[in-house]
Amino acid sequence: MRERSPEVSIMVSEHPVVLPDTAHAMWERDELRDFLHLPHDRTRVEIIGGKIVVSPGLRFGHDHVVSDVLESFQRARWQDEDFLWQCPIQVDLNMVGIQEGYVPDLMVMRAEVLTDLRASDERHARPDHVEMVVEVTSPSNAGNDRRPADRKHSTKWTGYARMEIPYYLLIDRDPNGPLITLYSVPDQGAGAYLHSDTWEFGDTVDLEHFGVRIDTVGWAPWKD
Repeated sequence: MRERSPEVSIMVSEHPVVLPDTAHAMWERDELRDFLHLPHDRTRVEIIGGKIVVSPGLRFGHDHVVSDVLESFQRARWQDEDFLWQCPIQVDLNMVGIQEGYVPDLMVMRAEVLTDLRASDERHARPDHVEMVVEVTSPSNAGNDRRPADRKHSTKWTGYARMEIPYYLLIDRDPNGPLITLYSVPDQGAGAYLHSDTWEFGDTVDLEHFGVRIDTVGWAPWKD
């Protein structure tokens, strides 16, 4: 018999729901969405900081930014047959080491790693498969993507650092301060990135490690 999760209790239709297993275990088995009676559409179901987070489908402005990042990597691959990197979009990332599950906007991994994942038809990627994650903020999820205000809270920023993903590209579309930040040098023990580089919207983002430049002209904050 599976034990009930001691730490996860959520609200659905104003009634408390206690899960029959840990949220991560249900997410990992692809049971969580059906248990919560969520549609099988672009809705994202994640476990972030010990909480179940359900996010709506993407706005077109959000999708535009993600597409530009993807196309920049694709362009580099077309120009160089020895280019190392490919970018799966919105594929589950099993953060098994911290019992969480994310759905990044985009991941960057070596081409041979992605080929192997596709050949074995894996359900999830793991942190050791990934060289960089990309997140684009939206009004509903910005706080989950950013560096937390204090050490009492965990976000994706914390989780990615704890799992030692080398690079985290955060594209923050907040109209109060849109900014592009590349975090690097993860510290597993601290759950923090120790270095960052920043660009403003309209700049050209130079991802030197990947040999990719991203033109951000045309990127805009979200509309309230």
